[in-house]
Amino acid sequence: MTNTHYQRAYSPARFWKKIGPKAISIGRATLEKALYLFYAAQSPSTPKWARRVMYGALGYFILPLDAIPDLAPLVGYTDDISVMAAALATVAFYITPEIKQQAHQTLDKWFGKPASTHITDV
Repeated sequence: MTNTHYQRAYSPARFWKKIGPKAISIGRATLEKALYLFYAAQSPSTPKWARRVMYGALGYFILPLDAIPDLAPLVGYTDDISVMAAALATVAFYITPEIKQQAHQTLDKWFGKPASTHITDV
């Protein structure tokens, strides 16, 4: 499958449907990366080329068929994390402090505030 296929697979509704019931099992670190991409893709200041990268990574994340099945214990989201990390490295300039704050606020609602400050960055 090409990146274009994953871009077409992405939609905000499919994104929320994927993570809604599975947030706890997906984990905070994985969701943090997904939310960075999600909120950055919504930003009007993000250029179209960067959105395509983000949509491709998010499409890979939400599709049930990928290199490592998401249901596999402990390693199910490893490939998703790798794809999102590569996308984040490519579009890091567009992951602003405001986008990070928005993602962390969403994560705090779902998981509660972490014991320490947010160390994970792009």
